[in-house]
Amino acid sequence: MLTYRDIKNNERVRTYIRCADESLRALGYTEHSFAHVAQVAERAGKLLESLGYDGRQAELARIAGFLHDIGNLVNRVDHSQSGAILAFRLLEDMGMDAEEIATVVTAIGNHDEGNGVPVNAVSAVLILADKSDVRRTRVRDASSVVTDIHDRVNYSVTSSELVLNEDKTSITLCLTVDTAYGSLMDYFEIFMERMLLCRKAANALGLAFHLIMNGQVML
Repeated sequence: MLTYRDIKNNERVRTYIRCADESLRALGYTEHSFAHVAQVAERAGKLLESLGYDGRQAELARIAGFLHDIGNLVNRVDHSQSGAILAFRLLEDMGMDAEEIATVVTAIGNHDEGNGVPVNAVSAVLILADKSDVRRTRVRDASSVVTDIHDRVNYSVTSSELVLNEDKTSITLCLTVDTAYGSLMDYFEIFMERMLLCRKAANALGLAFHLIMNGQVML
């Protein structure tokens, strides 16, 4: 069976991710390269394992996480759909089972807040893992925080942790925000739609979703 390691070490995959991130750099977006996709992959897989799903489902979540932004190679607009098509071709060429391809492609095609829906467990954890990756190190140029609210918000977040409670009934995104760079309201101005999608994703997993910023419960 195709593994996360196989995907992570595949030269075609790595080339497409690198080139996709170069396009986003040119457009002024935050980092979407290997640091981001690897963190999303690991976080998604760990969450499914913590919820008691089998190891193969967790592996598919990691694969989906690593491939989820590959559509930026084509265009930022509708990148989740184009990414799903690219992933389909790659995974089919690598010999993955059709049922598993369907799971991964569905998750990738539904990860964006513009039109995504948590239609299965893999798609739900991919949404949560992706939208929780807000951090200072994703900002490419610190000088941009003055003029770009997306960079300002990412730069203001000094820590981001997705925490599943002990009885596995709720999941909380815990953020530490340096308000010298961005306010809590700045975060909501650009990320509210993402947080609402996270709530839907958590609900699809049978969980409540909470957001805590600087110790304050916001959602």
